[in-house]
Amino acid sequence: MLTAAFIVVVSLALFWMAAFTLWWQMHAWRTPEVLAATRFRRPDGEAQLSFSLLVPARHEQAVLEHTVARLLRSAHSDYEILVIVGHDDPETAEVAERAAARAPERVRVITDTHEKKNKPKALNTALPHCRGDVVGVFDAEDQVHPELLAHVDHAFRTTAADVVQGGVQLINFHSSWYSLRNCLEYFFWFRSRLHLHAQKGFIPLGGNTVFVRTDVLRQAGGWDQDCLAEDCDLGVRLSSEGRKVVVAYDPRMVTREETPGTLLALLKQRTRWNQGFLQVYRKRDWRRLPGLGQRMLARYTLMTPFLQAFSGVIIPVNVLAAIFLDVPVGVAVFTFLPLLTATVTVVFEVVGLHDFGVQYGLRVRFVHYLKLILGGPFYQVLLAGAAVRAVWREQRGRNEWELTRHVGAHLGREDVLR
Repeated sequence: MLTAAFIVVVSLALFWMAAFTLWWQMHAWRTPEVLAATRFRRPDGEAQLSFSLLVPARHEQAVLEHTVARLLRSAHSDYEILVIVGHDDPETAEVAERAAARAPERVRVITDTHEKKNKPKALNTALPHCRGDVVGVFDAEDQVHPELLAHVDHAFRTTAADVVQGGVQLINFHSSWYSLRNCLEYFFWFRSRLHLHAQKGFIPLGGNTVFVRTDVLRQAGGWDQDCLAEDCDLGVRLSSEGRKVVVAYDPRMVTREETPGTLLALLKQRTRWNQGFLQVYRKRDWRRLPGLGQRMLARYTLMTPFLQAFSGVIIPVNVLAAIFLDVPVGVAVFTFLPLLTATVTVVFEVVGLHDFGVQYGLRVRFVHYLKLILGGPFYQVLLAGAAVRAVWREQRGRNEWELTRHVGAHLGREDVLR
């Protein structure tokens, strides 16, 4: 009897978890009006804000020069670029200094002298040097659209926002079976789910293409140097202070990036993100959110690593128990409830992949749809493994920063040749 009750409870829990995830993924596509509202509004041509663009770069000599060159193409009239390099990274520093020498009126190099390096420490090192009204963050491999700053400027002025989160999109979906799913994850996250979070008043910000008013950022104390998900932490703290966050996703304006080059790199990246979410949950800043619904959303979002780890362990146990143990047929049927939402999710992902290809002018072939469907279970195992590893690391107090290296896999041939 207890086994049967356990199977029913677990199956219902997995069903509702999958249903909530699917609902959030579909948020932006509810109506044409909602979808249209997720985009940037057309700028009025009046640039009034100045920008300090931070580019932390560690062992990024392969991609940094291209990123700075793209930022220098900005159509906005008032911005500076602060490239942050470590004192122990001469190869990246050489590329940064070369870029600064070419455009000294725009580019400055800031040296991070912390003994132990990580992204939030680098960002905090540069924050006192920022002269702009707004601080923007980009990663060292980013492809940034020249008109992005003009759109962000307009968004700040017309919405009275404290924070503007732009879109980020992994683009090299053809590189491997997992990169396809990785790209689609970003598509759903920035295209849809972050808009829901902003609407609800609780948002874990993305790691780059995020813009914060400089005075607001300084009042918040910058980034948490000990957090492995400093972007999520900043979003939670600003949400708890009642700051207004505007999210905009326009396929033409998104910042393009590449997926991790290997499965191990992806596993380590997801471990870091998951562990960072757990750290933010334990800090409990989210408890200062005014609404019960906001706090429940925060709790559920930040506990995602626990839920993924639980799912990765319990799903096979639940299925095996239903098959091999003597339980009533009606109880066994409950084990297939998660399969129902999983099937609907796969259908939605197929449609999403088609839309992704259309939006970015990419040719999505039959083999890509096949890889999407067949790779789903293996990708979930990887995510569950990263979640389990994150929980294990957090419990053991291991919080060293595992760096994700980039090689420019998202760049077109014409970009590489320049």
